[in-house]
Amino acid sequence: MTPLVSSLVSQGKQLYLCTALLMISLVTAAQKDDVIRLQPCSDSLITHEIDSLKDLYGKNGFALLKEATVAMQSAFELPVIVPLNEGSWYEFIFIGDYTSQLYEVRMYDWDEKMVVYQKKQWGDVDGNIISYSYVPKFSEYHMMKPVQVNKHKKNLCGCVMLFVKKGPR
Repeated sequence: MTPLVSSLVSQGKQLYLCTALLMISLVTAAQKDDVIRLQPCSDSLITHEIDSLKDLYGKNGFALLKEATVAMQSAFELPVIVPLNEGSWYEFIFIGDYTSQLYEVRMYDWDEKMVVYQKKQWGDVDGNIISYSYVPKFSEYHMMKPVQVNKHKKNLCGCVMLFVKKGPR
């Protein structure tokens, strides 16, 4: 190869490498924008309820599997995906901001069939807490979608807890 051809080939390789790196960085940047990052939050009233519920369910033979206190936006669902085992007894709990007007939880099985729906409103006795029992018929992933609506606040705090019954039902 002549020095000129060798130089052109080297520049072509560098251009190809730079283009490839640019494309990778653009794809990576685009993917970062599509990811929803959970942000923790803190609310002393919710923390007090969490502690009380952990104590109550623990005394009744349940073990805490998952707990997440996260920032939520009013009127936007928070999808939570968990693997559940056939025949196990689960208790799902959602705690919302005291000042929200509406609280809802929908749960779907792997086939996207809604298997649970609960709704509470501000003013209900335990309005900001939704809890329900569930015993799956199959071992598969389920998705819970809690949502809360608040007319005065956009950014809210919420907590999701999942308990499982220890030992025989």
